[in-house]
Amino acid sequence: MSSTLLPPVLLAGFGRMGSAMLAGWREQGIAAAVAVDPAMPPAPGPEVRVVAEAAAIPAVFRPAAVVLAVKPQNAAATLPLYARFAGDAVFLSIMAGRSIAGMRALLGEGAAVVRAMPNTPAAIRQGISVAVAGPAVSAGQRALCDRLLSAVGDVAWVAEEALLDPVTAVSGGGPAYVFLLAELLERAAVEQGIRPDLARLLARRTVAGAGALLAASDEDAAALRRAVTSPKGTTEQALAVLMAEPAWPALLSRAIDAATRRSCELAG
Repeated sequence: MSSTLLPPVLLAGFGRMGSAMLAGWREQGIAAAVAVDPAMPPAPGPEVRVVAEAAAIPAVFRPAAVVLAVKPQNAAATLPLYARFAGDAVFLSIMAGRSIAGMRALLGEGAAVVRAMPNTPAAIRQGISVAVAGPAVSAGQRALCDRLLSAVGDVAWVAEEALLDPVTAVSGGGPAYVFLLAELLERAAVEQGIRPDLARLLARRTVAGAGALLAASDEDAAALRRAVTSPKGTTEQALAVLMAEPAWPALLSRAIDAATRRSCELAG
């Protein structure tokens, strides 16, 4: 736990990502937090109060940051409920696609907004977040947002907001692509006659172990791939199929492009 408590935080949206972030802040040490969620989940600790709607936020609560973790499709209806905190708090948005300009139009043109995209390994403090600061964000507010995000993993900052759309496609959605790989490896193993429980163990441990090796290695992914691929061996045969022109290289590029375009659409 940090020797300095995080200042009060208001969390709008207590879903999977919001819950993961709140857990990380509690591990760091937080002075107080209010989480808004209509499902009213139980408060995870005495320093956290959970309310059903924005109108129930205690009048005396003065957050240093308002973290927007609601669904982007609900932003137009939800964000104006928090506009009263503009001018005092920084807004840290983890909503996919929603632009800083669009959020400021809903929160007030003077609102200080940081837009960020974390990913689901935040649940085990192994996430990666990319963030960009809006025009009204002070150095202190940026530092606070960096600390809030770093409680669940690594943080990188960019100067161009447009990069958040491909970031959303690559790292925001990336865990789903990795889970799909594990799912397909398991299915293929069963098709080859391996019993289901062993197929699942092989697929999960292979994906998790390869990821851990990649994280621990100074070599790039291509070099690690080549190290596993013996000439004229079994892996080379499989990669010949996966790396054929219409297969993984083209499909993954198309997938990332489709996700990037959808992120841009959500800003509208």
